[in-house]
Formats: sequence, structure tokens, C-alpha cells
Amino acid sequence: MSDTGKDQARSGRRAAMVIAATAILWVAATMIGTSFGLSQRELALFDLMALGGFLWAVWMIYNIWRARQKNQG
Repeated sequence: MSDTGKDQARSGRRAAMVIAATAILWVAATMIGTSFGLSQRELALFDLMALGGFLWAVWMIYNIWRARQKNQG
């Protein structure tokens, strides 16, 4: 595997870790927030943070896709 292939694989694993960590933290924050009786407005903050994490992962995946397109031709 070439260096660019290794870099792309590493970037893909990093994006997968961001998605997994965001999902786990989002579920945990929602469960903890409801058990502490946080308001819907406060829980929405956790939702917005999770949305930011997922959008960051989509941006990472888009950059991986662009790098592969650039390498192909």
C-alpha cells in the first residue's frame, strides 16, 4: 500500500472514531441529562454538539473522497 493509501486509511479510521465517539457521547449525555431532569432547551445543546461532531465527520469523509478522486486522475 502506498503512503497516500495509508494516509487515506488512517483518515478513514479517524472519521469512523469521530462518528462512534460522537454517537456514544450523545446517547450518554441524553441519558444523563434526562436523569438529572435537564430542560429540553439544555438537552438541545447536547443535540447541537452532536450535530457538530457528525458534520465534522462528514467533512472528513468528503476530504477523503476528494483526495481519492485527485489520485485517480
